[in-house]
Amino acid sequence: MISTIGYSFVLGALTIAAFGGLLGIVGGLTRRESVYRWVRLSAVGFATCMFLANLTMEVALLRRDFTVSYVAQVGSHQTPNLFTVVSLWSALEGSILFWGAIMGAYLLAFALVYRKDRTRFLTIALGVMLMVGVFFAFLIAGPANPFRPTAPQVLEGIRLAGDGPGPNPLLQNHILMVVHPPMLYLGYVGMTVPFGIAVAGLLAGEMGASWMAPMRRWTLIPWVFLSTGIILGGWWAYTVLGWGGYWAWDPVENASFLPWLTATAFIHSIMVQERRQMLRVWTLVLGLATFWMTILGTFMTRSGVFNSVHAFTQSDIGPTFLVFLGLVALVSIVLLGARGPLLIARGEFKSFASREFSILINNVVFAAFTVVVLGGTVYPLIKEGLFDKKISVGEPYFNFFALPIGLLILFLMGVGPALPWGRGDAKSLRHLLPAAGAGLFTFLTSLGATWAQVMEKASAIWAPMTFGLAAFVIVVTLREMFLPARVRMREKKEDVFTALVQSIVRARRRFGGYVVHLGVVMVIIAIAASRTYSSHASGTLKRGESMTLAGYTLTFTGLRQGREPHRDWVGARLEVTGNGLTSKPGDTSNVILPRSNFYERSTDPVGTPAVRSSPREDLYVSLMAFDEKAQTASLKVWVFPMVGWIWWAIPVFGLGTLIAAWPSRRARIVSDVVPLAAAAGAAPPVPGESAPPAAGAASGGLAT
Repeated sequence: MISTIGYSFVLGALTIAAFGGLLGIVGGLTRRESVYRWVRLSAVGFATCMFLANLTMEVALLRRDFTVSYVAQVGSHQTPNLFTVVSLWSALEGSILFWGAIMGAYLLAFALVYRKDRTRFLTIALGVMLMVGVFFAFLIAGPANPFRPTAPQVLEGIRLAGDGPGPNPLLQNHILMVVHPPMLYLGYVGMTVPFGIAVAGLLAGEMGASWMAPMRRWTLIPWVFLSTGIILGGWWAYTVLGWGGYWAWDPVENASFLPWLTATAFIHSIMVQERRQMLRVWTLVLGLATFWMTILGTFMTRSGVFNSVHAFTQSDIGPTFLVFLGLVALVSIVLLGARGPLLIARGEFKSFASREFSILINNVVFAAFTVVVLGGTVYPLIKEGLFDKKISVGEPYFNFFALPIGLLILFLMGVGPALPWGRGDAKSLRHLLPAAGAGLFTFLTSLGATWAQVMEKASAIWAPMTFGLAAFVIVVTLREMFLPARVRMREKKEDVFTALVQSIVRARRRFGGYVVHLGVVMVIIAIAASRTYSSHASGTLKRGESMTLAGYTLTFTGLRQGREPHRDWVGARLEVTGNGLTSKPGDTSNVILPRSNFYERSTDPVGTPAVRSSPREDLYVSLMAFDEKAQTASLKVWVFPMVGWIWWAIPVFGLGTLIAAWPSRRARIVSDVVPLAAAAGAAPPVPGESAPPAAGAASGGLAT
């Protein structure tokens, strides 16, 4: 019965999405504004059906209803309810179902934000998004149907075993499983909204002066979720897999990184489009490519074509995804080919020392980075498919390109914000001198402090270079963040607090963007320090023996055992001293317990490293093997400087994005959209070259 109920909701979502999608596109193209109400109601209906389908599956999971195929795949009476709930996204079919709920949430939010507007543009945009919903609803109803009745032989096997298999042990071994996948899905699915807006603009043939304003905001929202999901994924790998790393250029890691690269370039390109009326076609290409990359990433994760700890197993949805990938690419290329020639830029580059030119170079670098990562990820698959020869592209390839490209991006983060819009000259670069001095001083200081490592290994020079450029960027960013407040204090005689608040309120996008830049710098510094200056040791200890590393002394005091509802575990109790730490009798503050966890349905143990974290460094210990009879433990120990700064950057990203995306007034649609043919004609005056227009100003088109 519950299978029938859940599947009925999925079929309802599919039917409503098909109706609303076709009605929105056809009605919008034929200029029937009255259909928008029905398209908006279709978005509400699609979201409702998807929410109810997910709720039905959660009920089945919590009831351990093994007559539902997905529950028989991931359910178990031994699994705690928390991990039972999140097992919804622990396997292929459930993750696609959850994907549908998130898509419904985005469509519902879009429909509610613009509920009082009736424009052709909105009708088409929402129709396009609903057509994307048709694809995912079709997946859920067809090849990825989680509501299939369980086969009799499977039910009999569960009955004989007395329980279901439970989720993958790796996915119920840490609390990050609760938040990491939803963050990624919120990032991936959210790119549907800017894609719908872009396609609507091209289909309708209407582009207003600020038609990209909502696309920027609706890109920022999934961008911050995607950024958070990527960082949380690294944190999960760091705290669960026990290998001492957080990023290995795994194909599925790359699958999430690719749309992040294009979305980041897109957000910057929008600035040039809005301020200087330039890079119109290129900006659209980035927006469409970002959505295509999210679909490609979903295919890579869920088709089973890549072997990865992050990927799902083999499935039948691969061909369906390939067809949709081809369809999205075809629609994008045809629309760009048909409408692109009409998107003539109104502005022009007048100086190399201008902010728009620095953003153009920034975009080229991000595009090059995307090509490098995409090529290294899919080349082994192409090689195997065409020549039946298995090869692998590992970290050396990616690092060879990533290090110089990353430093170039960091450099541009410092130079770009300091340049004026329009015509700049050498004089406009003079205020970079203090920042350059700070960067040079930091580089020389860190080089002197690590000269021995550089002499031993030449690649260690990358870290001092990174620290120097980071100092340069920080000084420039802080100057640009607080310069408007200083001007207000001087000209309006305001106190520090009032001037700062008013400058932030009047230029939210600007200030929020700089906060995000600081978060990026935090991550880059942490990566450089933790990868370059880490220390490592390994060994087998008997009870009472010790090992030392980077000033820490770890004393093994014996094995400990425990039992939890869904697993047994064995841990090595270690007392940590050194680096100012002491361990007194009865004091457990400096005791760590790396563990091996044993799940009934898994033949291999799953480790839980012990991590003692501080702002300066992490002490990271993995239990590799143990002997209960001899009371010995084989350990791997690392010390990672500043690695925690990577995870601590998450709230910085969130705060900056919230400030930048916060609307200055109620989101609305204004009707002075400009036909593409008119946009290709005489250009209006270009905004002032020495300074951008007021933050949040909108002059027409789709505005927020």
